[in-house]
Amino acid sequence: MDVTCEQIARMIDHSLLRPELTDEDIIQGCEIARKYRVASVCCRPSDIVTAKKILFGTEVKVGAVIGFPHGSNKTETKVFEAQQAMKDGAEELDMVLHIGKLLSREYDYVKKDIQAVVDVAHRNGAIVKVILENYYLIDELKIKGCQLAGEAGADFVKTSTGFAAGGATLADLQLMRQSVSLGVQVKAAGGVRDLDMALKVREAGAIRFGATKTVEIMEECYRRKKVTSSGENPGASRG
Repeated sequence: MDVTCEQIARMIDHSLLRPELTDEDIIQGCEIARKYRVASVCCRPSDIVTAKKILFGTEVKVGAVIGFPHGSNKTETKVFEAQQAMKDGAEELDMVLHIGKLLSREYDYVKKDIQAVVDVAHRNGAIVKVILENYYLIDELKIKGCQLAGEAGADFVKTSTGFAAGGATLADLQLMRQSVSLGVQVKAAGGVRDLDMALKVREAGAIRFGATKTVEIMEECYRRKKVTSSGENPGASRG
């Protein structure tokens, strides 16, 4: 495996989005993110303050979802949600575009909806990942959604919420990578449950992926690597 475990960890947005998660679940999830030094946690808006407190002093970013999971909130609501999320400490925003409007081919609406969130986010130093929810889209609309997100200034396009019947596919990731400029990155979500899939999404062009199986992915990575280049046990400094 040519990819280091540190590189895999820096691809992971540890997902804390299921509706049944308790306060203790959120705390434990943030501790996992801290232990493995992942890129970020992606949490529910009400959990930002808790996550920020636990992750203070680490390089792990706190991200939050906007207009989640259906994307059908009014634009003004998404903007307010984004503002409140950043006020609470979020540095990354995963917003769901308006799926119904994209399916209706109301492209101007979709673009303006994204741009409104992007504008307020960028003014406050946050990045925006736009979720397309590809399960509901034909390829033509996946391409168009990526293009609209790029035109609106989004930093990432993302495959899925993880709540539809289907998640990230390698074909979709390749299509999305081809549909945006080099300045826009790709995130996979839904279905990345082991190291092999993590490596495949990386090869397909994604630099981030959402995961609830962070522990399993990272421990498998450490098992395969066995020792670091310095000859130290890779698990020795993870606590």
